[in-house]
Amino acid sequence: MQALLDSIARMSVPTDATRIFHGRGGLHPGSEHFSLDAFPPVLVLTSFAELSEDDVARIGAALRQRWADIAPGETLHWVLQIRLVGGQGRTQLMSGSVPEPHVVTEAGARYAVHVLRGQNHGLFLDMAAGRDWVRSHIAAHANGQDDFRVLNLFAYTCAFSVAALQAGATQVLNMDMSKGALAIGQQNHRLNGLDKRASFLAHDIFSSWGKITRGGPYQLIIVDPPSYQKGSFVATKDYARLLRRLPELLTPGGHALLCLNAPELPPDFIHDLMAAEAPAMHRVERVTNPPVFADRDDNRSLKVLVYRT
Repeated sequence: MQALLDSIARMSVPTDATRIFHGRGGLHPGSEHFSLDAFPPVLVLTSFAELSEDDVARIGAALRQRWADIAPGETLHWVLQIRLVGGQGRTQLMSGSVPEPHVVTEAGARYAVHVLRGQNHGLFLDMAAGRDWVRSHIAAHANGQDDFRVLNLFAYTCAFSVAALQAGATQVLNMDMSKGALAIGQQNHRLNGLDKRASFLAHDIFSSWGKITRGGPYQLIIVDPPSYQKGSFVATKDYARLLRRLPELLTPGGHALLCLNAPELPPDFIHDLMAAEAPAMHRVERVTNPPVFADRDDNRSLKVLVYRT
């Protein structure tokens, strides 16, 4: 775990929510099962393998030493999450406390998070560059337009929607099957004073095309599904069903931001599906992931792909 300990020794006091160490990218042999995230004022260490008491003690000592150096006199707040195959694991507060409510910032936006319950914390840090792209794209294209509509599919807690509205979108439709996730999404909009221009539908996307169509056409569609979630979405089976709908939902010149977080599926998985299901859509670019999420194999890392009509 030396690479993790070295990263802790170089750590500065985080202000925004961010990843500090990304072992999952495979660039740090021996530390592949670790990630260290900052959800200020809390640090969250995730291990995708069981840890011995000695390992936990070494990590805890490294965090305490570094925190004493960079934040003298301040309490260290840190959480350990063990995530194992099959959804097994545990989450434990190791030091300090977790605010309630717990609100973090990213690029000027505020988001509610929950680091002590569930495996996901309410904000996917690896999608920070995708949210940056949305902000930049809308700021460049919505200026002067009376109507710039965004469709946010698999919205989860609606971080994309917050970014879009802050950048100048006039309306965002957020759709996700999880009422709980959308409730946090509504809270995120209230935290940023944006609740007037967003709508939220807790529906199965594949049985809601009528509602989706009536809300359009859209200048931007964001598709950020789980790669495999039984009963909801399986990328190898369901992504094609989404892509073939894009041309009829987008305005001429409209864009789609397509996300895929499946290491076993390369970018060509999406490119080939688009050529078959929506040949009128043209590839624009692949959004570069944040540097901290560097991966030994770019085909395995998060794919964030832009297409336009």
